[in-house]
Formats: sequence, structure tokens, C-alpha cells
Amino acid sequence: MKLLIDIFGWMGSGLIILAYAITMMENQKFIGYSKYLNLLGGLLIATNCYYYSAIPPFVSNMLWSIIATLTIYKTRKKGPKQNNRKRLT
Repeated sequence: MKLLIDIFGWMGSGLIILAYAITMMENQKFIGYSKYLNLLGGLLIATNCYYYSAIPPFVSNMLWSIIATLTIYKTRKKGPKQNNRKRLT
């Protein structure tokens, strides 16, 4: 079980770093994926932190995941036409 939890932590860290790298790229093609990578990465790291009783980073990563969830909800609520208009301007 410990090995699986460690893998979750490393995968989560990798996903959040990948999300940040995508955000920094000029290519808008993959920018939508960064929200989902942040959500999954935050949850994986939070799982790792909870297992090791690391409460401050657990709370931080749960908040990170909640912010990602709210961002996903907000962009889905707007619809694809408004999202495309915003990107072009």
C-alpha cells in the first residue's frame, strides 16, 4: 500500500508541473487540459499527504482541487462559444 501511495504522490506532482508547463506554453490547443491535470494532481497529492498525516499540505492540495473544480464548472457553464471568443481577444 505504501508504494501505491508514493506513486500517487509522485504522479500528482508530475501532473501539476505538467499543467503549469501547459499554461506557460503559447499554444492554446492544450490549455483546457491544465484544469483537469490540476484537479487530478491535487487529489493524488492530497491522498499521499492524508496517508502520511501531513495535514497542512493535505489542506492546500484539497483547496487546489476545489479551485480546479470551480474553474472547470465555470468554463463549462459559459459554453464553448464564449470560451472561444475570449481566447481570440
